[in-house]
Amino acid sequence: MGSIFSSPKNKEDIDMALAKAKQIVSSNSVVVFSKTYCGYCNRVKQLLSQLQATYKVIELDQESDGDDIQTALLEWTGQRTVPNVFIAGKHIGGCDAVVAKHQQGALVPLLAEAGAVPKLSSNA
Repeated sequence: MGSIFSSPKNKEDIDMALAKAKQIVSSNSVVVFSKTYCGYCNRVKQLLSQLQATYKVIELDQESDGDDIQTALLEWTGQRTVPNVFIAGKHIGGCDAVVAKHQQGALVPLLAEAGAVPKLSSNA
């Protein structure tokens, strides 16, 4: 029933991409699903680097199954846009959400709890 002009996503490919995304998220304390040319993605990666956080970046535009992963992320999180950020296995959101958490003083404690940055002493 599909049109010859659109190639519907293969459910099997999406399921495989979802399993891959979940495996990446579960085995890394911080994950940024990104695209190399995305300014919002670069802003989040720059912020995490400034905070000296360790994080895993998956550049969807460089992954052979990047489109499938992006579709799987939409199915999993309700968010299709990048960056799509996870800390300690929890979906945080995109650039605005990450920057807002940082401005509220909530990002560094989340990163510390995830083991992505050294824990700060209370008088730091």
